[in-house]
Amino acid sequence: MDLKSKIILIAGPTASGKSNFAIKLAKKINGEIINADSMQVYKQLKILTVRPSTKDQKKIKHHLYGIVSVNKNFSVGQWLRLVIKKIKEIRKRKKVPILVGGTGLYFQSLINGLVKIPNISKKLRNKIRIMQKKYGQKKFYKKLLKIDPKIKNKFNPGDVQRSIRAFEIKNYTKVSMYDWFNKTKPIFKEDIFLKFYINFERQELIKRIEKRIKKMIKKEAIQEVARFNKLRIKKDHSSNKIIGIEELSKYLKNQIKLEEAKELIAIKTRQYAKRQATWARSRMVGWTKIDPNKLSSVIKKINKSSLKLDQIT
Repeated sequence: MDLKSKIILIAGPTASGKSNFAIKLAKKINGEIINADSMQVYKQLKILTVRPSTKDQKKIKHHLYGIVSVNKNFSVGQWLRLVIKKIKEIRKRKKVPILVGGTGLYFQSLINGLVKIPNISKKLRNKIRIMQKKYGQKKFYKKLLKIDPKIKNKFNPGDVQRSIRAFEIKNYTKVSMYDWFNKTKPIFKEDIFLKFYINFERQELIKRIEKRIKKMIKKEAIQEVARFNKLRIKKDHSSNKIIGIEELSKYLKNQIKLEEAKELIAIKTRQYAKRQATWARSRMVGWTKIDPNKLSSVIKKINKSSLKLDQIT
């Protein structure tokens, strides 16, 4: 197999070691890494999003990390346009693009293409945003389920941006957002992708999450949140969804103790990891599941021209 003709995708739950695996693999196969995590795009939040370190980025060329200010929303469509351009540039340099991250929707858009939904008027979009603010997210989501039951379990019920978008689409087109997704056309041929999912045992992953949180606090995550709060970002901005913002903000306001903040971050992170695993079970059926304890042997096998995916698991 000629790896230079391939695009490698590495997914897995948060704290599964995706980035380290990608770096080791990139060294072996002459690859460059592209971000496929919707939170790691933000410039000002390096610690909470566990962005690859400056040291790691010097070892291997990384792309699309820390490219957007926290006061701006960043859509799947914007990411896809940038990532297609980066893939072409990397392949032109005779290197292998390696996409790594935990955002399933990013991978889905790259593999299947992005849905071409008709333009929705600004007047209607504003009307729906006002409605969401009036009812609050919990009640608004229930209203969304009534008009579009197909979106149930497709994303986090607390996700304001996606809820508003789904409501807009169904209200304007009378078609579910997820029916629109089924109409998409792929950008690349399916066989161009090598797709890997790091499959961690739940209890082992929980231990890794706890270690990560301790490390984040030591690396001045609290100071990072304090700086973020000074920017006074609107509550409906995507960056406010980053786990740790709300919890450490409460600690900074003396509303909760640090230990409680850490526990709340751990709970939210475990819930997020569970949602990622649920997505993977339903949307990443054809991906090669790899044992996190055997990543070194996986890299060796990928590096061989006689690679067969069924030999990896």
